[in-house]
Amino acid sequence: MMKVLSIDTSSQALALAILDDTRLLAEMTLTIKKNHSITLMPAIEFLMTSLDLMPKDLERIVVAEGPGSYTGLRMAVATAKTLAHTLKIDLVGVSSLQALIPEEVAGLVVPIMDARRNHVYAGFYENCRAVAPEAHLSFEEVLERAKKATTVTFVGEVTGFVEQIKASLPKASWQETLPNAYHLGRLGLELPPVSIHDFVPNYLKRVEAEENWLKDHTEDGQSYIKRL
Repeated sequence: MMKVLSIDTSSQALALAILDDTRLLAEMTLTIKKNHSITLMPAIEFLMTSLDLMPKDLERIVVAEGPGSYTGLRMAVATAKTLAHTLKIDLVGVSSLQALIPEEVAGLVVPIMDARRNHVYAGFYENCRAVAPEAHLSFEEVLERAKKATTVTFVGEVTGFVEQIKASLPKASWQETLPNAYHLGRLGLELPPVSIHDFVPNYLKRVEAEENWLKDHTEDGQSYIKRL
């Protein structure tokens, strides 16, 4: 049996779960508008204490690796890497979009996260498997890609896009879903561990500050990170 802590702060929600293999021991989802950097570690400690578990009892950390909020991803990944390194246990990254997919949804499932300006982070899944790479896309392009499928369900942060879905794909379904840390943990059980040192979030898109910087520094041969 393997005790797993799963962490997702890739969106406004903070989601945590502790599993014993596939069995859920405890979970927590917070949607209050507070900085994840303030609430994450106390929330982990609360769950662990509630189960009478010590950090040394954990054997694997599973973290939502992105896409999503730049700050949220950095917070979760930094915490997960620190715990995995300190405890000398496995670290596994799982797509934040895949963690939004409910179980037993037939056909093409399109998890989305709002990336502003009518753009989204989007995935395309069938039977829990990606059928196209996750990407940062305009929602018009997401709809165009989804038209090829017979049955389509949009999940995740869909509320702001319902009218466009109705107009373009009247037969499609949609369901607002929050990150599911239990599902995240179960997905992470099946994946090989990653290098703690080399693991970085999957942002899918440059942050706005980097994009603005690159507009004025395309010829000097330096990267944004190196320049900083």
